[in-house]
Amino acid sequence: MTVLSSLVVVAAVFGSFASAHQSPLGHYALEKVLHQAAPVFGVYQNVQSKTSTWMKAYHDDTPIVHMNLPGTHDADTWNYSQATQDSLLGVTKLAGIVEVPPEFFRCQDMSIIDMLNAGIRVFDLRPALDVTNSTLVFWHSQALVSETATMADVMYGFYKWLDDHPSEAVFLSFQYEGSTTPYGTDNAEVDLHLFNILNSTAAHHYVLQVHDTFGTLGEARGKVTLLKRFDLSNLPSSYAAQLPGVHFSPANWADNNPNITLVYNSTLPGDSGTAYIEDFYDVSVPNGSPPSLAVTMKYNATAAHLSMAASSHPDSLFWSFASSENDLGLPPETPEVMALGSGVVLGETIVAVGGGVNQQLLPFIQSFPKGTRLGIVMFDFYETPAGLVDALLALQDPEGGY
Repeated sequence: MTVLSSLVVVAAVFGSFASAHQSPLGHYALEKVLHQAAPVFGVYQNVQSKTSTWMKAYHDDTPIVHMNLPGTHDADTWNYSQATQDSLLGVTKLAGIVEVPPEFFRCQDMSIIDMLNAGIRVFDLRPALDVTNSTLVFWHSQALVSETATMADVMYGFYKWLDDHPSEAVFLSFQYEGSTTPYGTDNAEVDLHLFNILNSTAAHHYVLQVHDTFGTLGEARGKVTLLKRFDLSNLPSSYAAQLPGVHFSPANWADNNPNITLVYNSTLPGDSGTAYIEDFYDVSVPNGSPPSLAVTMKYNATAAHLSMAASSHPDSLFWSFASSENDLGLPPETPEVMALGSGVVLGETIVAVGGGVNQQLLPFIQSFPKGTRLGIVMFDFYETPAGLVDALLALQDPEGGY
């Protein structure tokens, strides 16, 4: 069942539609949903290219934990700009949200659909209730990305893309964003919204129905694998047991840590149910320090974890965040300054001598021999410098594995 036919089934509940080919309603309904999702997902386009179908080159029996998977941190922030902030000023002021410069929260420049077509396969997304406390939308801390592009709409964007790219597998990491509106909280309403969206009729078809295990690429093709960085603790335990995906409980995810060991399935043999994670996102340096100091500290943490991925625990998941948050220091190191080595902050150009984390990672990744497993690597502004994602993918050996 495709996204189109799923929507036709839904439409049939409200009328007598004999089949999809007799009515264009399913097509129009899908167009409407994708249009609503566009402020977060981007304008849908079906691109068939080497990067949009790179997983075709790999055998079905390739273990997911043996693959190099490029990802994006706070992927939904690509469209967060001064124009976005200005357009939402009315609703955010009513919700008591304090304006913060957009560059403090923007971590990407390219839309999610562009990311998919460029080869990105893992997405870090932060849902929370909108300012009316009625539906899930996307945020980065106090930055409301869109009041109208809902989480449910954006999921249909991923489903449609998988229809058009059945050789590919997509991994969606959802983490509740708890520092949004002054009354933002993780409660039973939030949990129920998450459950209903990720357990809908369409989700049953497009979300891989596994629990706390990573299988093979063949099993994951054409599907979304959920990386659940949330607990459904405000609902009866039966809800969490029913929802598929791999559970990375926030209770076990050590905050701002360069080397997290998280067991997501203690019943698997050896350490195959263990994830090794680098999430050193807040590089606090003394006020007045050169930006290059923060960049160096972040780069060293990521490089050390990637070296660990290349040389140990071959059957475990490795997940490294080459990304950062704004540290509110002086001068402020925004995600752009950290990733790219320069950026305009409050009208002032901030430069990190020696470049950003991305520029330093490119030759580091290229230094590994072909066949090296580095795992999931999450980037900010992944497209700069050119070739960063290509370098990660080039390490994989479709024939020899790892």
